[in-house]
Amino acid sequence: MAIKLENVAIAVRDLEETIAFFTDLGLSVIGRDTVSGEWTDTAVGLDGNHAKIAMLQTPDGHGRLELFEYLHPDAIETEPTLPNEIGMHRVAFSVDDLDAALEIAAKHGCFPLRGVGTYQDIYRLTYLRGPSGIIVMLAEELRK
Repeated sequence: MAIKLENVAIAVRDLEETIAFFTDLGLSVIGRDTVSGEWTDTAVGLDGNHAKIAMLQTPDGHGRLELFEYLHPDAIETEPTLPNEIGMHRVAFSVDDLDAALEIAAKHGCFPLRGVGTYQDIYRLTYLRGPSGIIVMLAEELRK
């Protein structure tokens, strides 16, 4: 059986704010829609499911994020996850210039959880809290 990762889907509080954050980091919007109806109720497992969605893609064309903002049922606010909690952990991106990426993130009010670390002189990396509390890892390869 062949298998291929299609995307990672993330429910967000504000679709436009989240799109702005990820497109400023370099992803592009490749599709948008508003979905509802029996097919989505069945697929997602929620009655009356109605959501605005956007599909974003990394410049290399391999990584995709599906962002969705629920219109119905109401979104359920939860505390942002911590790095050591079980469940969806983070979304990770490699960047050419970590400092430039952090400047972009800061314009959106998003800052490292603690700081920037260096892994074995291979990567400079950090976790930051993005829109809707999403943990985003940004890593710059040092051996280019």
